Amino acid sequence: MFRRRFIQNIALAGTGSLAGGETRRREEVVYRVQGFTCVTCAVGLETLLRRQKGVTRAEASYPSGIVRIEFDPTLLTDKVLREFISEMGFTVAEKA
Repeated sequence: MFRRRFIQNIALAGTGSLAGGETRRREEVVYRVQGFTCVTCAVGLETLLRRQKGVTRAEASYPSGIVRIEFDPTLLTDKVLREFISEMGFTVAEKA
């Protein structure tokens, strides 16, 4: 079920970014994420994260299971990012 929803979201997302513009404040978090089964999972999660308002950069690595996110803390919180990743069908194991 989660995988199907994740694939549907990737298809709807396309390759563009809606984050837009520069932000004034930036923070970075690095998470260990469980549930990547292929490189497409990592690329898809990157794409979906980049579309979130306030995310300025997102990088995910399938082999290492690491997701690095740069964001505007006035628009997003650690909790919101973790919940979003969980909604996409992955598990945030811990901060790396």
